[in-house]
Parts: sequence; C-alpha cells; structure tokens
Amino acid sequence: MENSFNLRPGMLLGVASSATQVDGGDFNHTWNDWYNKGHIKDGSNPADAADHWERWREDVLLMHKMGIQTCRMSIEWARVEPEEGVFDDEAISHVKEEIMLLIGLGIKPLVTLHHFTNPMWFEEKGGWEDYDNVMAYLRYVEKMIDALGHLVSEYITINEPNVYALSGYMAGAWPPGKRSPGAVVNVMSNLASAHIKAYRLIHDMRRGMGFRDTKVSFANHMRVFTPKNPGNPICRAACAKSEQLFQSVMTQAMVTGDFKNPLKNRGRDRRGHYCDFHALNYYSRTVVSISGIVPSEGSYKNDLGWEIYPQGIAECCKALYELAPLPIYITENGVCDLGDSFRSRFIYEHLRELCRTKLPVKRYYHWCFTDNFEWLEGNYARFGIVNTNFETMERTIKRSGEFYSKIIKRRGVSEELYQEYVANESYHY
Repeated sequence: MENSFNLRPGMLLGVASSATQVDGGDFNHTWNDWYNKGHIKDGSNPADAADHWERWREDVLLMHKMGIQTCRMSIEWARVEPEEGVFDDEAISHVKEEIMLLIGLGIKPLVTLHHFTNPMWFEEKGGWEDYDNVMAYLRYVEKMIDALGHLVSEYITINEPNVYALSGYMAGAWPPGKRSPGAVVNVMSNLASAHIKAYRLIHDMRRGMGFRDTKVSFANHMRVFTPKNPGNPICRAACAKSEQLFQSVMTQAMVTGDFKNPLKNRGRDRRGHYCDFHALNYYSRTVVSISGIVPSEGSYKNDLGWEIYPQGIAECCKALYELAPLPIYITENGVCDLGDSFRSRFIYEHLRELCRTKLPVKRYYHWCFTDNFEWLEGNYARFGIVNTNFETMERTIKRSGEFYSKIIKRRGVSEELYQEYVANESYHY
C-alpha cells in the first residue's frame, strides 16, 4: 500500500485552541465556577490553564518556527466584558496585539467568539435558556467586530452548540449541571438563532467597513453514527434518531435557518444561507443499540477511551457537503495520547482520508497546539503537539509536533517521513 500522499492544493494546516483552556485568569465565568464547586476530575484550576495570556508571544513565535499556517483562537467573553455592558479595553487591546503578531508572521487567524464559557452575569440571567439573552451575546459580538473587524476576516460564532447543550443541560456533567430535555431544546434553539443573527451582524459590520472577504460559520461537532446491529430495523431507526437529535437537526437550523422539530424558531429567523464554509470538529464514532449508545467492541481507543475511526472524518465532510456545497474547514481534530506514542499515526491517517476525498477541504486545524486544560478532565488529558510542563509552563515540541511541522514544510507525507514517524506507531484497544 502506498504510504505517501500530498496535501490538497492550497490546503492550509493550523492549530486550534480556546481561551478558557489556554489563557488562564481567575475570571467570574462558568468554568472557574465549576472548578470552585469541585467538578474537575484531577483538581486542575482553569485559572492557571497553560498561562498563554502571559506567554502568547512565546507561543506565537513557536507556531511560526513550526511553520503553522493558520491559528484558530478564541476570546474569553468574561475577560473582555467582566460586567454586563462594561468592556475592558485593555483586554481587547491585548487580543488585538496577539492577532497582529500572528498576521505579521504570516499566520492567518480564525477567531471563535463563544467557546463553551459564559460570564457569570450572563449565566445568572438564565444563560442560553432565555431567548432574551441572545441580545447580550450580539452586543458582545458587535463590540468584538468593531475592535477586530479591520484585522480578521474569518469568524466562528459558536463552538459545538450541540455538545454545549447536551453536556450542560442533559447529562448534567458541565455547567450549569442540569438534566432537562426541555432546557436542551431551548438552549439549542437559542444558540441556533444567535448564530444566524451573529452571521448577519458580522457581514453587515464588515461590509460597512469596506470589506468583501468576510467568512463566518459555527464549529460543528459531528460523529459517525453506526447501528450495533445493522440487520435490525429497530436498531437502525434508533441510530438514525440519535444522529438526528445529536447533530442533524441543529446543523440544518444553523446552516439554512430551517428549524425542524424539536427546535423552536423563537427568533423568527428566515430560511437562508448562514455559513460561508463548513467548520467540522471531528474526533470519533458512536455505536447505537436498541437500548442506546454502547461501547464499540474490538476497536482502537485513545487514552480517554474514545474510538479512533479515521474514515469517519471524510464521511462527515460528505454529509455536510450534501446539505450545502461549501468549502470545508476541519476546525478541530486530535487525540488524547498521554505518551505521544500514536499521535503521529492519528494525524497521518486523518489527513490521508481528507486528501483522498474530492471534497473541497481547505483547512485542517489540529486540536491542539499546547497541552491545556481539558474541561472536566483537567490537565490530565493531553491533546497537544507541544508539551506543557504545568509546573513551570515550559513548552517543548513533541515528536508528533516535529512530524506535523515536516508535513507542512513538505506539503504532504513522503515514504521516508512515514517510516520515520508513523510506521512504528500503533494504537491500543
């Protein structure tokens, strides 16, 4: 079997992060509150994270050294708007300074405006359960575009709205820790409307600034859903229903403005065109039985027990493209690999799948750049291509980071590169 492949013409390779996970800072937001309530498994404090807020120059220069072509970053809403309607101009200037360094070094920024974390003042008003709070989010978006719109042309409005809603309002594992199907519907519906309105707002504002290159989307966490018993029609139906409720209904609403049951169009948003590219976050596959989601048997797993299923990344791209024929950005793809013993293989196999497809895959953002605070798992779960020593905050490029850097430089993987970095790596069950 041929092990070498070339990247698609014009395809950019980058890294992704979120402010809460890397910046640090003891701000009054939902994940610092969740930590204070004792919910982080290893006791890691998000106020420390990876100290990127202080070490941003070091990190950006390291990206440049590695040849990173594009960086997906996010803004901590609670940092720039610590009180309702009160913005911190110094914090906003700090964000602008980082973006200007990225651009100056030839690294294209993709800015995420909401990545899971809310200011507590927003949460105390009912958060995303209350449709009226969409206006608070739009005020924040307007402020950020006013500040950054002349620098940044590409935006993600909301990261993984389905994961946010289901983790916080169905499973009760994330803030605010609720278990309410009704709340899930409200949150999903309001997030969809917020995206649509933000899409319009960002385009209108940048058009008013004289720009015609604006691109806006939302980061869509998708999985491949597989019936445990494909020969059983009840199992197939259960699988299809699970897939629909987890991702399809929300995807359709946010891409096209078509709100299907159980979502509610409280914002009275018209059907239309609300994405300029598909932004896909892909990690794994879900197996569904008649009784619900079950572990996949006999499959490779990462160090959090998630199945490794590389072919699924192309399957999800195909599903998105069939909904709307748009360019595709892989805005997150990565693996929890504590010893960096199979990450190079993971990167290789997922990139190879993307380069085999004829779909217009334009970007690939590896999750993540440095090891960081990984939500409920804390600092334990390591996804980075750069090691973070959480005691000293020292950064060290991992072997997988060397491999990724060489892929960018070579514009693909040669047989020699495969033998050096991939051939001797293997997954575990």
